[in-house]
This record gives sequence, structure tokens and C-alpha cells, in this order.
Amino acid sequence: MKIAALQMVSGPDLGANLLAARRLLEAAAAQGAQLAALPEYFCLMGQQDSDKLAIAEDLGHGPIQAMLAATARELGLWIIGGTLPIKAQTPDRVRNTTLVFSPAGERVARYDKIHLFAYDNGRESYDEARVLEAGSQPTSFDAGGVRTGLSVCYDLRFPELFRSYNPCDLIAVPAAFTYTTGEKHWELLLRARAVENQCYVIAPAQGGRHENGRRTWGHSMVVDPWGEVLAVVPEGEGIACADVDPARLAQVRLQLPALGHRVM
Repeated sequence: MKIAALQMVSGPDLGANLLAARRLLEAAAAQGAQLAALPEYFCLMGQQDSDKLAIAEDLGHGPIQAMLAATARELGLWIIGGTLPIKAQTPDRVRNTTLVFSPAGERVARYDKIHLFAYDNGRESYDEARVLEAGSQPTSFDAGGVRTGLSVCYDLRFPELFRSYNPCDLIAVPAAFTYTTGEKHWELLLRARAVENQCYVIAPAQGGRHENGRRTWGHSMVVDPWGEVLAVVPEGEGIACADVDPARLAQVRLQLPALGHRVM
């Protein structure tokens, strides 16, 4: 299966972001991709964190979900819909949600980001808990025989989440890593998750200077089960395409049967 990690530089205009996402999905399909993944917050990078509250959708309704479903159906793609804000039960909070759509346009999986990012180095400060309600349930799905586990951005730092998916063929990590943390940790952690779980990793990211002044690290990539980076987009809009090869998965797991050696 050919897979595509889509990199965006989303802004505060929902309509413009959806058009950009659709354009990239069409380009991925034209390159032969059967599964494409959009980055975290593909639909909106607002001027402030609370902007996402205004576009939050009820599950099953709204223009963001409608675009994902229609595009999956029209292009015959599996689409991992980065993240979008889904209304939460807590007042003034949303879930940071990944929705997956099949080539028939049907929603087949939902994952709500479990680990909420917080960071303060004296110059940059982030606290997702101000507007997000955390999820609690790991989620995986079958994409035409490719077992895929879901995660979002900061989840990448918590290996126990990924262990819960074993065995998986592919792990998806839609993200909007900060430039500061991404420069030091993004590739390192992605390759570690691929190696320790002996699976492919698809990591679509935000990558560039956004209208709100924030700069994200980008470097969307696909990593193989041996930790090799198969494709990468450093910064700006782009597509990182590679193949999920069942023979490669089997080879890695046969020559180094680490998954079978786990005792904890």
C-alpha cells in the first residue's frame, strides 16, 4: 500500500484550509497513494487557542467532516483526518480528534488525543488543557489489511500508548510540533517508535510560519520498521510518499523477533 503524509501550513481561514487539504489529497491520489494522512489542526491554526471552539463540530455533522467523507469517497482513499475540534462535554472545551474515513466515505475510526501538551521555556508557552478535553481510549483500525494505530503529536512521547497497539503494521502521528521541540526530538522519537514497535510510521505535520506568528517544525515523514526514513518534506506544503511493504515487515520481525521477547 502506498501511503502519503501531507504537510500543511494552516492558517485562521477554515475555508482556505479545507481547500488546501483537498488539493493535497488530490495530489496524493494522483501519485498513487491509497491512504493519506493530514496533520494536526489541518483545518485551523487560529490567532489564539480558543478560536477552535467556534468551529467545533458535533460528531457526524459539519463542513470539515463532510469534506473528509466526500473526498475519501470521490478519490477512493483511506483518509486519516489529522485533527479537528469535536464538541466535548466539558464547557469551553473541545476534543482534539482524528477521524478516519474509508474509500467508501464512511467514518471507520475516531481517536481523541490523550496526552495534552504543556511547555514553557520562558519565551514560548503552551497549555492545551486550557481548551482541550483529553481522550482516554487508544484506537486502531484496519485499512485494507494494514492494521493502523492512531496517536496525535504529544502522544509521541508516551511509548506505552504505542505498545498497546502491538502488533500493528502502521502508526499514524498527525502533529503540529513546535519548531523548538521538533528540531531536537521529532525525528528521534518517530524513529524510536518505529524501531521498538517494528512497524511503519506515518507522520503528517504542520511545517512553516503561520499567520498567528507560530512556527512549526514540519519534516513530515514515513519511517520503516528498521527506523529508516523513507520520505520527508522539510518545510512548507508537500507530500511524503512511501510504500507499506508486508514483506519488509515480516523480514524485520523474523530476523529480530523482539515483539515476541517482551516480558513486561
